[in-house]
Amino acid sequence: MRTFLIAGLAAGALCALGSCASMSKEECLAGDWTGRGYADGAAGATPSRLGEHAEACARHGVVPDDASYRSGWSRGVVTYCTPQRGFVEGREANGYAGVCPADLAAQFVPAWEDGRVVYAAESAAESARSTVSAYGARLEDLDDKVEAKQRELRAEGLTDEQRDAIRDRIREIRQKRENEEREWRRAQDALDEAEREARAVRRRFERIYGGW
Repeated sequence: MRTFLIAGLAAGALCALGSCASMSKEECLAGDWTGRGYADGAAGATPSRLGEHAEACARHGVVPDDASYRSGWSRGVVTYCTPQRGFVEGREANGYAGVCPADLAAQFVPAWEDGRVVYAAESAAESARSTVSAYGARLEDLDDKVEAKQRELRAEGLTDEQRDAIRDRIREIRQKRENEEREWRRAQDALDEAEREARAVRRRFERIYGGW
C-alpha cells in the first residue's frame, strides 16, 4: 500500500509539472477529434480541454481539428446535461463547470444541487461515525490501562506508598474514562441524529431519482 501511495504521489507531482499528457501518441495519431470532443463533452469538460490536447499532440507533430472536436463536444455535452447525471455528479461531490446550455442547465443544476444535499448529509453521518469510533477506541485504551494498573497493584513486594500511588492512578484513569464516556454518549446522540437526517434525505430524493 505504501508503495502504491508513493507511486501515486509521484505521478501527481509529474502531472503538476506538465509531464502528464491528456492524450497518448497513439490517440493523437488516430486523429478521432470528433470522438475525443464527444468524450470530453460527455464527461462535463469545457471546450477549453482542447488546448490540453493540442499541447499533448504538438509533441507528435499533430494539430487538432477544432471544428470536428467542437462538433463532437456539442453532442457529448447533451448526454452529460441530464437531471439524472446532475444528481450523480452532485452526490459524488464532483464540480460543475457550467457547460450545459441554458435550457438543459435549468434541469441539470437543480439536480446537481440535490445531489450535493445528499453528499452533505451522508458526509455528516460518516464524520459522526468516525467521531464515535474515535471515542470508542479511547475508552478501550483507558480500560486497558486500568487493567494494567490493577495487575501492577497485585504484584508482590510493593510498599504501601507504591500501592497508594497505583490506586491514585487508577482513580485518575477511571475519572478520565467517565469524562470520555460522556463525550462518547454525546457523539452517539449526534450520530443518531445525523443518520436520521441522512435516511430522510435519501428517502426524499429516491422518490425523484431512484435508488443508489
